[in-house]
Amino acid sequence: MVAWDRVSRADVLRAIKKYDRLGPERFFSEHGFAPATTYELAWEQRPYPPKAILGAAYEFASGRRLGYTDFEGGKSGAVEVLEQLGFTVQEKRKAAHRHERSSAGRRRSA
Repeated sequence: MVAWDRVSRADVLRAIKKYDRLGPERFFSEHGFAPATTYELAWEQRPYPPKAILGAAYEFASGRRLGYTDFEGGKSGAVEVLEQLGFTVQEKRKAAHRHERSSAGRRRSA
């Protein structure tokens, strides 16, 4: 069982800064995670992969690296932990929805 109470908001912000500094590919490579599929952590109007960010934050807090399969990333996993720390996590917007909205906008303006 992962002791999430060791992770602070500051640890999460540190992980976000590292993600920004390294970029997604290098961050995933260094921490053993992959891009998010269902949820995104919203911070300063930018999306972040919640499970990867929380995994890195845990490593900063505890000194122990978690593997991708060591914890859940969904609503009862990383999403819940991040929300308890005061972060906003939302479902990723699907590309199809963006396409539908932009198509609808073009029809209205035509």
